[in-house]
Amino acid sequence: MTRTDNNNNRRNLFRRLSGRDDVRRPPWSRASFLDLCTGCNACIDACPEGILSRGGGGYPELSFAQAGCSLCGDCATVCAPQAIERGGSVSEAFAWQAEVQPHCLALASIHCQSCQDACEWNVIRFPLRPGGRPPQPEIHLESCTGCGACYSACPNQAISLITKDTVYG
Repeated sequence: MTRTDNNNNRRNLFRRLSGRDDVRRPPWSRASFLDLCTGCNACIDACPEGILSRGGGGYPELSFAQAGCSLCGDCATVCAPQAIERGGSVSEAFAWQAEVQPHCLALASIHCQSCQDACEWNVIRFPLRPGGRPPQPEIHLESCTGCGACYSACPNQAISLITKDTVYG
């Protein structure tokens, strides 16, 4: 095990212990991302949305605080060590999907469809309901890319990005 491996293992341990085990990597990041990434910043510079920044250990991290990912693939194109390797489908870009939380404004009968408006993939919909009841959000999870556009657009921070084992929100 190299010194870098020890530093990465230690960093990941402290993140888990502190509850901040929510580091998001660029789309199509390989499982061996930390081993392959050289910290060259090429992906950060190539990102048109500006959602990648230099994070802990000098590795790129993704933040959906201001915008979502357009899944343009520019980060993968410029990644010389192939730590980011674009797959065949946009649905394989991220290991998470959107989930609406109970404090969603629409669930409280307050008119809001910000997540639907931001979703380029038309995964979030607000179908009409009988009796004039306010529409409720529905997410077609099979089509959700995990791009984070709905996450950044939600005025009440009621979207979480979930994987099978972890919730990021």
